[in-house]
Amino acid sequence: MGGRRRAYPTTEELRIWRDFIETAQALRTELAARLQKDSSLSPGDYATLLALSEADGGRLRPSALARTLDWERSRLSHQLGRMERRGLVRRVECATDSRGAEVVLTDEGARAFRAAALPHLLAIRELFVAALAPEQIAALGDAVRALRAGPGARRDD
Repeated sequence: MGGRRRAYPTTEELRIWRDFIETAQALRTELAARLQKDSSLSPGDYATLLALSEADGGRLRPSALARTLDWERSRLSHQLGRMERRGLVRRVECATDSRGAEVVLTDEGARAFRAAALPHLLAIRELFVAALAPEQIAALGDAVRALRAGPGARRDD
């Protein structure tokens, strides 16, 4: 068997994988609950408002917003409908292309995002950052970059 890797994960690798998935889900669940309690925003609302707040003029084409959020267009459409009814965003005709539309962050949406940001960032600090030593954060950053790069980019030192 020499230097060949196993075709399937070891028991320890599977344990770590499961711990990773369960912990990430527990963190997402707790952050979502706190976001909802603190600001009445869902994680989808917050992600949409964040993307629009970072965009030039607080506006994006729906296709660009879907790419930014890594969402299917149908999911985005439903999300935007809910947010429009609450006055957080509006859809307007695109100024540069009369066939298209843009999603625009409203004043109410900008206020809601600003009000939610600090409590959300404090919750991230409490639940994630404070639980790890600086070297663990750095190691986790390295691991996330390796996962995003994919198996072809892996280096064994």
